[in-house]
Amino acid sequence: MSSNRILLIIGGGIAAYKSLELIRALAKRGVATRCILTNGGSHFVTPLSVSALSGDKCYGDLFSLDDEAEMGHIELSRSADLVVVCPATADLLAKAAGGHANDLASTTLMATDKPVLMVPAMNVRMWEHAATQRNVATLRGDGVDVMEPDTGTMACGEFGPGRLPEVDVIADRIEASLERLTGPKPLKGRHALLTAGPTREPLDPVRYLSNHSSGKQGYAIARALADLGARVTLVSGPVALPAPRGVDVVQVETGRQMLAACEAALPADVFISVAAVADWRPSSPADRKLKLKDEGKGPPALSLTENPDILLTISGMAESRPELVIGFAAETDMVEENAQRKRARKGCDWIVANDVSGDVMGGSENEIALVTEAGVENWPRMGKDAVARQLAERIARKFSGPGKQKIAAE
Repeated sequence: MSSNRILLIIGGGIAAYKSLELIRALAKRGVATRCILTNGGSHFVTPLSVSALSGDKCYGDLFSLDDEAEMGHIELSRSADLVVVCPATADLLAKAAGGHANDLASTTLMATDKPVLMVPAMNVRMWEHAATQRNVATLRGDGVDVMEPDTGTMACGEFGPGRLPEVDVIADRIEASLERLTGPKPLKGRHALLTAGPTREPLDPVRYLSNHSSGKQGYAIARALADLGARVTLVSGPVALPAPRGVDVVQVETGRQMLAACEAALPADVFISVAAVADWRPSSPADRKLKLKDEGKGPPALSLTENPDILLTISGMAESRPELVIGFAAETDMVEENAQRKRARKGCDWIVANDVSGDVMGGSENEIALVTEAGVENWPRMGKDAVARQLAERIARKFSGPGKQKIAAE
């Protein structure tokens, strides 16, 4: 079987017509396409047009005797190296996240043993709905690659995220996915250790000091490193994200717990400090709920002490220091200047700096500057998954030089 074949599931949205352009664009790149056209998708494109462009039969009916005799939905689900859902409607996302299997498309997604890429397209309100975001988080946690939709004017006239990405961008993502599946694993045999999310420092049994970190960027980096063959240990603060498939996740609450978990996970080839660790913690957390109003005395005084500096600690290790130590710098002004100073102060190899003055800490996009010994690399604004893949590939290039020693992966 060719390593350049995908199974394309065409969902029932106005963007379905772009699936025809995608089939044509992939053919030019030497990628063959077999298609499933959903009932909703057939309202926008025809089986004949799909079949004519793909050069293969277009499937649509789970209970078709002819199709089952010819291919069978189980074999169909495994007949390509990659399953692509484009456009992925809110309904298809929900079915896949919930494990429904009541038509050919959803049954195929349940039966496939191949990687899945979903390309969402829907109304902005539907994309931002809490249910859709939960479904996307579930799918990503299950190992499904869900692209971020573009932002722009919708067919309905509304503006916001939900537009199908440009066809060339989707084709690039498909090609990159196929390359990862069939190409070498440059980080195989490497151990990557990273932190993600916030920490919580208790004030009393019901309150804590924390921050707005969602953990999305750290979790995306963990997935990207695993995709390149690394054994990944992710030390995570409390987040509302499912564990990435193929990644060892250690759950912690406080900064001291996070440092202890990192030290226990060493040795590692690379350490990436993505977590937003609380700089300070209460000196003596109360064992009972603090009363904010007590006979007119006003709020209680809080005595704080400094938390351990995880990045500085691991970067300064004499014996078990990872070969590559990377820190993150969340800044609101003078991003590059502050990042360069932080790199020198912490003694780490790289700093990934980003401006968090907007919705970066809870959002799905990031714009970073990578500060290394060679200078500053400014990356364009992109989805956090794309940032993660680019950083993982940059790490792989760092380790690709001759004579590099590997930490045992077992």
